[in-house]
Amino acid sequence: MIFVPYVATRRTQVHYEVDGQGPGLVLVHGTGGDAEKVFGNVVGDFSRDRTVVRPNFSGSGETADDGSDLTVELIADQVVAATRDAVPGPVDLLGFSLGAVAAAAAAATEPGLVRRLVLVGGWAHSTGPRDGFYFETWRKLLDTDRELFKRFSALTGFSAATLDRFGHEGLAQSLADAWPPPGIGRQIDLGARVDIRDLLPRITAPTLVVGLGGDNMIPMEGSRQLAAAIPGARLVELDGEGHMDWFADPTGLVELTRDFLDAD
Repeated sequence: MIFVPYVATRRTQVHYEVDGQGPGLVLVHGTGGDAEKVFGNVVGDFSRDRTVVRPNFSGSGETADDGSDLTVELIADQVVAATRDAVPGPVDLLGFSLGAVAAAAAAATEPGLVRRLVLVGGWAHSTGPRDGFYFETWRKLLDTDRELFKRFSALTGFSAATLDRFGHEGLAQSLADAWPPPGIGRQIDLGARVDIRDLLPRITAPTLVVGLGGDNMIPMEGSRQLAAAIPGARLVELDGEGHMDWFADPTGLVELTRDFLDAD
């Protein structure tokens, strides 16, 4: 029998993955992702000397809830609950995209739990016209035409250079993939409501903000806002990188993250 770890919090059953041994490192996926789809290609880079915890927040993986609207507070609590259930703290915490929002909220509300914080392709709020327009378009495509939704997600999620490297066959295979998961609509709706600006000044952990310079899904300005609001945060911009380019080649992000986490 294979043991599948779960932890209960706020009327949810949070599913998470654990690999390796050593100090805790928690990796939080973004919208439409899950523990394996987003971080399966980097677990081995960290698990040789760390306990890597990968929670699935509501709408992803085998995490179960009542299907109600998501909130930043809920997904942050799910990250905290999985972390505490899996490994002694304090831990290092890395969040990507909507996972960066959850990670930032967790670090702000549970400062004793987080040693160092890495926020990749994140943002502080969705109140601007462009962000509202993007999330509204994304949701309308999901509701009306799944193939167009997948095409739009690829075109805005990856840089042009990465899409060309996929080639015609690779892009065709992406359309045949079973993605997106059933819970993605709730996650998109949450993305449209994000506003954590009041939490960011409360973060005390040393923070690395990684902005993706070619990101058409969550523009670089979102990372600038995070770095400006978090005391002492360091901002690194990866020129030309699309939102999900690192899925295809995570080498640069892994090196940047390890250097930051291993620094004295």
